[in-house]
This record gives sequence, structure tokens and C-alpha cells, in this order.
Amino acid sequence: MKKPWAGRFTEKTSKTVEYFTESISFDRRLWKYDIEGSIAHAKMLGKQKIISQKDSSAIINGLKNIAGEIEIGRFRFAVELEDIHMNIEAALIKNIGDAGKKLHTARSRNDQVALDLRLYLRAETKKTIALIKNLQKTLLNAAENNIGIIMPGYTHLQRAQPVLLSHHLLAYIEMLRRDRERFEDSLKRTDVFPLGSCALAGTSLPVDRAYVAKLLGFKAIAENSIDAVSDRDFAVEFLTDAGILMMHLSRLAEELILWSTEEFSFIELPDAFTTGSSIMPQKKNPDVAELIRGKSGRIYGNMIALMTVMKGLPLAYNRDMQEDKMPVFDTVDSIKSCLTVLAQMMPQVKFMRERMHEAAGKAYSTATDIAEYLVRKGIPFRQAHEITGKIVRYCIKNKKQLGEISLAEFRNFSNVISKDIYLHLSAENSVKAKNSRGGTSPSEVKKQIKRLKRLIK
Repeated sequence: MKKPWAGRFTEKTSKTVEYFTESISFDRRLWKYDIEGSIAHAKMLGKQKIISQKDSSAIINGLKNIAGEIEIGRFRFAVELEDIHMNIEAALIKNIGDAGKKLHTARSRNDQVALDLRLYLRAETKKTIALIKNLQKTLLNAAENNIGIIMPGYTHLQRAQPVLLSHHLLAYIEMLRRDRERFEDSLKRTDVFPLGSCALAGTSLPVDRAYVAKLLGFKAIAENSIDAVSDRDFAVEFLTDAGILMMHLSRLAEELILWSTEEFSFIELPDAFTTGSSIMPQKKNPDVAELIRGKSGRIYGNMIALMTVMKGLPLAYNRDMQEDKMPVFDTVDSIKSCLTVLAQMMPQVKFMRERMHEAAGKAYSTATDIAEYLVRKGIPFRQAHEITGKIVRYCIKNKKQLGEISLAEFRNFSNVISKDIYLHLSAENSVKAKNSRGGTSPSEVKKQIKRLKRLIK
């Protein structure tokens, strides 16, 4: 098949080179955006009388017919035509004749692929934002439905202080809120129209870039033609945002894995979202959560891969940039699948109320409440901290919990302690007392839920 650049060359392209340089095996997923951009470009060419209205209409109808063929699986993608752009253009020329040869007027594959990738990422970013929002709603429902469950809060993976399970879940909603904001903000830099920049220098033909940008719904137009064809910042930013999102999903997955172990026994994962062992009949493995945790590494790798491709490139377009698509496509697929499966699994997770409550009251988790009690009695915090530490050490030595020592024993450590100390030793009262803004008390958690309901619409 004749190459579009054949006029310059005397030899045919090697088959080895054709297979080495092709991208149609993966960039075919851009077909819808390639056709959408080409239709808008053809309308502009006709409007500006760069080509006739007759040819413009023929091109548009031809492109729509090709779209129909691709949708029903009748289109043949040819490796020798390298990419999605040349595959569609070759089919157009075959179907409508010489008019099809005029479509590529006033554009290059350099600005064409930049347009396709921006259209693709704009659409996928919006889908990602919707999926994040859906997971937020799922977690918010879980938080609201389990408002009465108390669990141990952790630092350093050691039991620290009692908290509401709902409060813990809301922390992930806050992470996802920041993720949504990052993706929403990245749209500003993705939603920039590059077509009309051609190879790198623009064109001498009387194109109307603003008209095409409006047809395609772009909010801004690239102001420098060299930058327009060599910029992949928007793709790097998407991968970076995806990496942070996956960091958050991986942390949630890790806790689901830990909580489902016999050692924790805080949750029971649904059978439909777990797998078994090929040799151990008793096993119930949290494979879904483990795969989410594992996929985060791939997403980080994709981000580094594209940044590494771009870091040493001189302006403007270089063929290295063909390597931008696989990291982007893989990341899009991965984050969408992770967000989808988590949103489906979380409503079926069973929280073990009694076990969580039991664990929350152990390991001297209300020691900080004793220190704050002493502060309210007028003792400086550092001194109160030391006194409480001695009380805990005494309990450990005598194998007692804080609520099991007598008032006389308490007063051996400070004479300001009275019988009201016992009001501060239960997990329930500890949680209720945390009324600072954003704290874990039921009243504060309900405020957080109310606020998040307004934000997640």
C-alpha cells in the first residue's frame, strides 16, 4: 500500500520497520475522536473555501460511514498504514475518491494526534470524575449506615484511640474529594485546542481555528504552534493524578485486607468479591483488594514512563511521543476498573461491630483521655502525659485495664484525680468527648456527613 510520504523515497518501507513503527494495534481506540476531529476540520475547510462545499460534504459523509463500519466491526485496520489517522484517511480516499485526499489540508499528524489524545483524555477524565463521585457516595452510605460502630484508631499500626468507623471511612471520602479536584483542575489544561498548528509552524492557508475549537467544545486554543504539537503535560498530569488516586485506593485496599484477617476480624468480605485457594480448602482470599493494591505500582510506572520519554526531547514533535498512548490507555483502564469494583464491593462488606468495639476498648486506648482530664484539673500537659504514662505502666505490670484500677490506686499518681475519672475511661465516652471540629464524636461525624452530602451531588 502506497505511503502518504512516498514521493520523497525511492525504496519501499521494510516490513520489519512497518511492524516496529506501527501504533494501530493500540491507537485504534482513538478512532471516534479522530473522526470527530476530522469532521470538524472538514467543515472548517468548506466554510473557509479552502476546499469546495461539495468536497467538504463528501468527506463528512464518508467519515460518518467509516464510523459506522468501525462500530459494527467491519472495518479492516492495516498495520502498513501505521496508525489510526492514516487508516481512516486511506479508507476515506478509497470510498470517496480524490475528495478524500483534501481532508489533510492545513493539518499534520502532529497536531492531529495531539487533538485526538486531548479529546480522548477530556472524555475519560470526566468519566473518572464520575466514578470517583460514585465511590464517594458508596463510602458515605456506609458511614451513615454504621454511625454507631466504634473501632480502634491506629497510628504506626498500633492501637491509638477509639474512633467511629464512620469517621475512618469519611477520611477516604476526603482523599477522594482531593482526587476529584485534581482531575477537575487538570481539565483546564487538557481542554486546549491544538489543531491548526500543523507540523510545528502553523499554516499559510486561511484556517479558522476558533471555529473548529467551538465545534469540538474546547474552552481554550493553543497559542504557540510549536508547544501545541510537542506538549504532553496534560497526559503527564493525568497520570500523576491517577497515581495519587491509586495511592488512596491502595491504602483502602490494604486496610480491607488487614481487617479481613483472622487476627483483626473487623470485616467479612463478600464471597462474590473474594477467591479461594487451589490447595487449601478453607481459604478466602481478598484478591480484589490485593489486585487494587498491586495495580498502583503499574500506574506509578506509567507516569514515570511518560515523563522519561518526554524529559530529553527537543522541540517540536518526535516519534518517541508515540509511546505516550500505552501508559495513558493502561492507566485509564486500570483506574476505571478499580473504582468500579470497589464501589460494587463496599456495600457488601460486613462490619463486625462487637469485635471492633472490643478492640477499641483495649490497649489502654483511653490513656490520652486521662491526660486531658488532668489538664482540665490544672496540670500542665507534659506533666499530665508523664503521670498517665506511669498509670499505664502500672496497669501493664499488674495486668489490669485502666477501668479496673481503684480510685485509691489512681490517686497514688495524682491527688487531683477523683471518682469522675471513670467517666473518661470507656471507648464510648472517649469518642463522644472528641467534639473539636472534624473530630470523631457522633455529633461532629454527623456534621461531616451532612457537609459531604452537599459536596457530593
